[in-house]
Amino acid sequence: MKIFNDYNLKNHNTFGINVSCKCFAEYESIEECVDFLNKLPEGEIILHVGGGSNLLFTRDFQGTILHSAVKSFEIIEETAEEATVRVGSGVIFDDFIAWALEKGLYGAENLSAIPGEVGASAVQNIGAYGVEAEQIIQAVEVYDCQAGKYEIFRHDDCRYAYRHSIFKEYPARYVVHHVQFRLKKTFVPQLQYRALQNEVVRQGFSAESITASDIRRVVTDIRNAKLPDYHVLGNGGSFFMNPIVDVAKFKSLQKEYPDMPFFETTDGVKIPAGWLIEKCGWKGRRVGNAGVYEKQALILVNYGEATGREISELSQAIQQSVLQTFGIAISSEVNIL
Repeated sequence: MKIFNDYNLKNHNTFGINVSCKCFAEYESIEECVDFLNKLPEGEIILHVGGGSNLLFTRDFQGTILHSAVKSFEIIEETAEEATVRVGSGVIFDDFIAWALEKGLYGAENLSAIPGEVGASAVQNIGAYGVEAEQIIQAVEVYDCQAGKYEIFRHDDCRYAYRHSIFKEYPARYVVHHVQFRLKKTFVPQLQYRALQNEVVRQGFSAESITASDIRRVVTDIRNAKLPDYHVLGNGGSFFMNPIVDVAKFKSLQKEYPDMPFFETTDGVKIPAGWLIEKCGWKGRRVGNAGVYEKQALILVNYGEATGREISELSQAIQQSVLQTFGIAISSEVNIL
C-alpha cells in the first residue's frame, strides 16, 4: 500500500489541473484497501479515481483519494463460443483490449484508445463507435463501504444507461476492484457507426475482410486524428454527452437545420453535442487559458495554466449558448469536483 500526504494530483487528471489532496492511497489488493478504509477516521471524505480522464478538479480535494493498482487478468469461465475474463480495476482499459485480442477474444475492439482504467469503464459505462462497455460487462465486483461487505453486481443490477451506472449514483459507497467481461471467440465486426463505416471503406476494408486488429487500428487512427494527446494538451475527452430529444422536438429542429446529424434511439433522437456546439460558434475558441479544441467541438482543453474553475466556467457558457440557440440542455460527461 502506497500512502502519500498533501499529494499533488496534476499527474492524476488528464486536464493537468494543479491541485492537491489531503491523502492519496494506492492499493494492490482489495484486502489492502479495506484494511486502510477501516483505519480512516469517521466522516472522512473519500474519492476513488482511475486514470483521471473523466475528472475536472476545480479546487484542492479535502479528503482521501483511492487509486487501484489491481492489475490482474484471469479467464474464469469458458465455452466453445465465449469466455468470461476477470480483470483488475487498475488495468489500463486499452491494455485489456490488446490482451483480449492476443487471446482471440472479441467485442471490445471498438473501444480502443479510450484513456482510463478498467474500473472506471464500468462506473462510467464508456462508449465509442457503436459500442458501450455494458454490452460486454457481465459483472462488477465491489466493496460496499457503507455496508462493510463485498458484493458482486450482475449486469442487470448495474442500472446501465448512456454514460451512467449505479456506481455513479453512489460515488463514495462502492470501490470497484474487478470487472468481469464476457467476450466472443468468433469475431463479428460492429460497423453500425457511420464514421467508422466510412473510415473502414476509405482504408479499403470490407465487412468480410476486416479483422478485429484492423478495427482496433482504424478506431485508434480516427481518435488520434480528431482528439488531442492529453500529455501535450490537457483534456478530458468528450466533455458533453449527446442529448436525446423527443421526436416532436427533433422534427421542429430538422425543419430549420436540415443538415443536422442524428441517431434514432429507443428513447428518442440523439443529436451530436459537438454539432450543436460548433453551430453556436465555439469550435476553436479560446477563453483565457481554456478553450474548445479546433478539430472537435466536444473537447475542452487546457492550454497550459488553466484552472479547473476556468474550464468549468467555459463549459457553463457553452451549455447556456446551446440552450438559448436550440432549446436543448446538454449535460457534462466529465465529473466536475
